[in-house]
Amino acid sequence: MLKINGSEIVQGSFPDGTLLVKYAPEKDLAYAEIDWYYENDRELVTLIYLTKHLNAHGINRVKLFMPYIPNARQDRVKSDEDVFTMKYFAQVINWLGFESVTVLDPHSTVSEALIDRIAILTPKENVRRVISEITRSEGAEPFMFYPDEGASKRYSGMVTLPYGFGIKKRDWKTGKILGLDVSGSVEQIKGKSVLIVDDICSKGGTFLFSAKKLKELGAGNIYLYISHCEKTILNGELLTSGLISKIYTTDSICNFRHELINIMPCKKGAEDYE
Repeated sequence: MLKINGSEIVQGSFPDGTLLVKYAPEKDLAYAEIDWYYENDRELVTLIYLTKHLNAHGINRVKLFMPYIPNARQDRVKSDEDVFTMKYFAQVINWLGFESVTVLDPHSTVSEALIDRIAILTPKENVRRVISEITRSEGAEPFMFYPDEGASKRYSGMVTLPYGFGIKKRDWKTGKILGLDVSGSVEQIKGKSVLIVDDICSKGGTFLFSAKKLKELGAGNIYLYISHCEKTILNGELLTSGLISKIYTTDSICNFRHELINIMPCKKGAEDYE
């Protein structure tokens, strides 16, 4: 979904399948802000056309709010057959010359380096809001859990609560997760609610292994916060496992509904900047 200054852009098609889009810029508009809540790659073409349309009407100060960075999963290449989509996507964004590109909790540090004039919103305020809700519900603050050491380094400084982190056991030939060990303040898990925090969820396998291990250690209700929730979560076992009480996420890419998923709107100024 794309918006300009808060108004959603309707994307249609001509009979041949090419894009049909209309937008009438306001008179004497000094600058514009485009919001892109990613749904599909076709929207990148729309973004290009809209930005150039604004430029053609004398609006050269354009800001982009793009909470989820598309192509961040392809942030490196290992062979000649790998197409470096993150690099080329960033080149297109940079070519459009945005005054700023604001993103939320990027999945890849490579994407942070490749995109010019990037402003990064952390999920600190979102996580604190979730902690407050859990505390009201449970009567006590949750134990914090980060699925791996990277997530621990990234998020543990956002809140001053006891925490643990996962150490994944993998089949190094296939990359498949075989299990998970827990390090940190493990002795404090028993009988406490737990909040797992990470940036992105696909099918949720990592969080499923985390929840199983936390339950083995005596955890009470388990909650999950993820900044970006992909629709593929519906294809995994996490939602049907009975191990997760509630999942909190933002509307960066989560445009679907499920009874266990609580969707919070992305706020452009509420979170802390890095």
